[in-house]
Amino acid sequence: MVDIPEITLIAPPWPLFNRPSIQLASLKVFLKKARPDTGVRIFHPYLKLAAEMDFDRYYSISQSTWAAESVGAGILFPERQEHCNRLFLRALRAKATGRSADRVRPEEVRQAMSDCIFSFVSAYPWKRSRLVGISVCLNQFTAGILIAREIKRAAPGVSVVLGGTSCAGELGLSILAAFPFVDFVVNGEGELPLLGLYRYLRGETEAPPPGVHYRATGAEPAPCQDRPCSNRVQVKNMDELPVPDFDDYYRELGDLPRNKHFFPVLPVEFSRGCWWNRCRFCNLNLQWQGYRFKSAAKMAGEIDGLARRYGALDFAFMDNVLPRRQAGALFEHMVKQGRDYNFFAELRAAYSAEDLSAMFRGGLRDIQVGIEALSTSLLRRLGKGVRAIDNVAVMRNAEESGLRLSGNLIMHFPGSTEAEVEETENVLDFVWPYRPLKAVSFWLGFGSPVAMEPGLYGLYAVKAHPFFIEMFPQRIRSNLASMFLTYRGDRGRQYRLWKEVEKKVAAWDGERKNLDGHTQLLSYRDGGDYLIIRQITPGGKVMNHRLTGLSRQLYLRCSEMRSMTYLFEKAAGQSREQVAGFVSGMVRKRLMFQEDDMVIGLAVHAREYT
Repeated sequence: MVDIPEITLIAPPWPLFNRPSIQLASLKVFLKKARPDTGVRIFHPYLKLAAEMDFDRYYSISQSTWAAESVGAGILFPERQEHCNRLFLRALRAKATGRSADRVRPEEVRQAMSDCIFSFVSAYPWKRSRLVGISVCLNQFTAGILIAREIKRAAPGVSVVLGGTSCAGELGLSILAAFPFVDFVVNGEGELPLLGLYRYLRGETEAPPPGVHYRATGAEPAPCQDRPCSNRVQVKNMDELPVPDFDDYYRELGDLPRNKHFFPVLPVEFSRGCWWNRCRFCNLNLQWQGYRFKSAAKMAGEIDGLARRYGALDFAFMDNVLPRRQAGALFEHMVKQGRDYNFFAELRAAYSAEDLSAMFRGGLRDIQVGIEALSTSLLRRLGKGVRAIDNVAVMRNAEESGLRLSGNLIMHFPGSTEAEVEETENVLDFVWPYRPLKAVSFWLGFGSPVAMEPGLYGLYAVKAHPFFIEMFPQRIRSNLASMFLTYRGDRGRQYRLWKEVEKKVAAWDGERKNLDGHTQLLSYRDGGDYLIIRQITPGGKVMNHRLTGLSRQLYLRCSEMRSMTYLFEKAAGQSREQVAGFVSGMVRKRLMFQEDDMVIGLAVHAREYT
């Protein structure tokens, strides 16, 4: 039997340790289906690193891009270690996740990662591999570059290819220009380009396939076989993709000491891209062209198969956003499967309380919603396509459905006005009963609409982020594009404008932490011909409100967003002034929220009667 050199795929540190790589698990089974005679193996060296350095400590670092990337940069470029040390500590303190940054010494972390990667590279016969693919996504760049360098040193003849979100378009070209030990870079999703590249390396084709950056002359990088960098080679029908194979991850997990074993969260993929794809600050879709998704039946069958194969009940959708219509059908399938699933997913603010409750019954428990702002004009500036009341509604509906919602509140977006900030402060008073949002400062991402046309937003002098400069020496920076950018504009004014919002969000988060996390702060109980609303205000004061007759009926109708015209029609025997007065009174008490002609009741149906 002919010995076919295998394809080796690697997921470097620092992704979440309790999840295998969905990208590589999908690539493996796709390649095996196309070439059954070819061995493919995946390695997750981050799993061993997390176990050896302590899971909590690893997690705290994995939550900070700059902390994670500074570790690998300090190993790659010893002359930058002092800069990387300062960046590491600064980034961890800013994140304030996990253990105190003061207890995490950058020198110790760097040594742990160095030991892990060098032992991993030295233990494997790389010369057996015809192709080594390294996934370079969030927080994996410097670790991936380090692994690529060491493999090339160990086996100069092996072909090293990088791919992932950090490799799209001009970013991938710059990697080839900066790091001569990288042979190829996939521009976009990996299935078809990697298969084509493997065929090329076997001599079956005359040139690397479309969708791959390479050095055409052995010196200068060639953009996608002289095609534009926007070129992508994608799987057209996602229902044709096979079920991911996580066997290698479970094998590595089994090799850890027994006291380090845990139940993983399995990543799954319903769609690629974003069906909205108009947010002006976003650069999460650089590697995709268009939006594609699996059918609900295909996705349900995939989850069923993974649950049976691995005994798993915890899953995380890795989609930038779930497909709008198919999501509901999927969770209907999940109900029928009869398992106690626990799903995480990212959604847009486009679901009713009924929609979310149905998803909850199917196992959805944690959602991240692209809230981003609580000012309609700012949401318009951000390109979100929703109003403030839509965001209020999805926060309210998630609370009623029992879903744990997380979301960001973007501060300091260029051009934000005093009126928008004031509106944000006002709306924060109405959403206080719900789970706190996370205040984040706007950052300029490579390839985002704002970065592509900075002048439209009053930005100038756009260049690499200062932290990027801290990590990389000049010889690298002169060729390597930065995913994170800095700029000049109205930043100082924005920091002053948003100061009170930042304080308010911090107070919101602090007060909620002091309360029982299961306590509903604004809820109602229906007595049939009367309604009792229980309201806990900031500071812990408990207030009760009783609504009877038509007031009760109108309030219950506003469990979903309603127009004032609709309420006027339903208020038989009452004048428009009386209905408008009722709504105004509810808004003053922060029991309802109103924007223009639209109204929503903020209290949720009580799950507890204490």
